[in-house]
Amino acid sequence: MHTLTPQTDLATDVDDVARLLNEDGERVADPELDRWVADVDAAALQRLYRDMTLVRRIDTEGVALQRQGQLGLWAPCQGQEGVQVGTAHAFRRDDFAFPSYREIGVQYVRGAKPADFVIAWRGEEHSTYNPYDINTATPQIIIGAQSLHAVGYAMGIQRDGTDQVAAAYFGDGASSQGDVNEAMIFASSFRAPVVFVCTNNQWAISEPVTVQAKFPIAGRAPGFGIPSMRIDGNDVLASLAAMRWALDHARSGKGPAFIEAVTYRMGPHTTSDDPTRYRHKEEVERWKRRDPISRVEALLRSQNEFGDDFQADVAADADRLGGAVRAAALGAVSRQPIGVFDHVYEEPHTGLAEQREHFAAYLAGFEPEAGR
Repeated sequence: MHTLTPQTDLATDVDDVARLLNEDGERVADPELDRWVADVDAAALQRLYRDMTLVRRIDTEGVALQRQGQLGLWAPCQGQEGVQVGTAHAFRRDDFAFPSYREIGVQYVRGAKPADFVIAWRGEEHSTYNPYDINTATPQIIIGAQSLHAVGYAMGIQRDGTDQVAAAYFGDGASSQGDVNEAMIFASSFRAPVVFVCTNNQWAISEPVTVQAKFPIAGRAPGFGIPSMRIDGNDVLASLAAMRWALDHARSGKGPAFIEAVTYRMGPHTTSDDPTRYRHKEEVERWKRRDPISRVEALLRSQNEFGDDFQADVAADADRLGGAVRAAALGAVSRQPIGVFDHVYEEPHTGLAEQREHFAAYLAGFEPEAGR
């Protein structure tokens, strides 16, 4: 059993971060970030609030569906809506995102439909959307592998001669993976147009970030020749601004950029995890007061832009979306087991046909004998 470990190292410091919105929802100045969100008015703030609220509702439904036996697993994102929604809003439509399994907010902003969030977790499909429909790769389960995919895509962009940008999302635990470090070497060496977004949510499954790093993770990037920024990941405005900076840097031919967003995973690593075995309740309560959605609500209220009608509209949208996600899971129709071979490759080949034949014979062994 893991010993409860207080977070005290510099890697967990939440004061030494760039922010535009403090814990009380008050706007604060930051010379580096302010210019990147000069166009964000009350209407834009309301859109950010709405999207974060809807993402949280998707997450709530996902957890409930898994607990009710409708999904095999779910990776909650509560507390991380700010960095996900904020960075995703900075993308241009033709940019390409490479998320991990937890970036529900990125998928939502990019255009994922209700069924896209649950069908794969239910085990019905390998992937529930065509990545090219929303320019977002299938969520990656292998820790950190998407960083290499993003760099490879970015190097393809260079050869195509366009000005798209690729972005890889990964957690603090993935920063210890060889894939992430190799991706940063390639990106720096080839000046690839890619942005690395490290969501430091303090815990890699049951291990604290202090096991991954004794100093801020953003400090690693300059060692690869990559400029970095460390931001308050619970600040959706700072997330939007930092991503606009990073995308502009990469798009203008200056090479990769790195963002460390300091946030917190409020729930378990996945629904198979029990965080009470390794986290202090006081730590969770402290982070609850830094909630990214509450901050924007407070700011909008201070501007008299959070009226009853707006609040009711967002709640109604959340109910509709939650209902659609639930209906997609409950209404899913499982394929026949042999269907696992469908759509694995674009074109059939003999090796796959042979495997299919063997599996069909195996399945036939479970069928009742004729005449009995």
